[in-house]
Amino acid sequence: MGLYREPLLRLMGDRGVLLEYGDSIEPEVNLKVRTMAALLESRPIKGILEAVPTYRSLLIIYDPMLTEPQSLRESLRALEKITTQANVPPPRLIEIPVCYGGELGPDIEFVANYHKIKVDEVIRIHSSPCYQIYMMGFTPGFPFLGVLPKILETPRLDTPRLHVPAGSVAIASNQTGIYPISSPGGWRLIGRTPIKLFRPEEREPFLYKAGDLIKFIPVDRKEFDALAQRQL
Repeated sequence: MGLYREPLLRLMGDRGVLLEYGDSIEPEVNLKVRTMAALLESRPIKGILEAVPTYRSLLIIYDPMLTEPQSLRESLRALEKITTQANVPPPRLIEIPVCYGGELGPDIEFVANYHKIKVDEVIRIHSSPCYQIYMMGFTPGFPFLGVLPKILETPRLDTPRLHVPAGSVAIASNQTGIYPISSPGGWRLIGRTPIKLFRPEEREPFLYKAGDLIKFIPVDRKEFDALAQRQL
């Protein structure tokens, strides 16, 4: 179905409202999400504490002491009528160096064998597109990137790893992403970046935000180690 003719409003517990714009991962749907998020930022509505963009919906968190769902519905519907006035930031292109394979990408051989191609082909195909950041989440700064070339679509691990090193570049189904911090994870690891993606001590702790574009740049182990040294 893709983009809905009108967004659906759903109640989410006692403090949330979900604006749902479509039922698939598509740039057109995600642009609607980011447009509404930008509009809410420039035209705050009383009682809204946070707006969280996702692939195809926008989660609105509100203070029930300051507003209530019916009032929010009316305010959000009113904003929907002026989305052409939203100032959506233009995407930035962020280049991320990645050392593919070996101990830094232990699943790349599986991915190559699964698709009956060579590891070099996996690297070439994965690093060719500019991926849009559809949403951030799971862990601080984890970018959900799409859409992975169909030839690399690979199922998740049957059993997630308890520890995935920070900087790991991974794929799952038709998505790819980067683990900014060490955490559990069930995606297939194909490489690692030496770049620190989450710097909580900085005013802007992330290198990117939803809507930006990411391009993976293959580097060898020597370059990886040199770049990692500069990050210390």
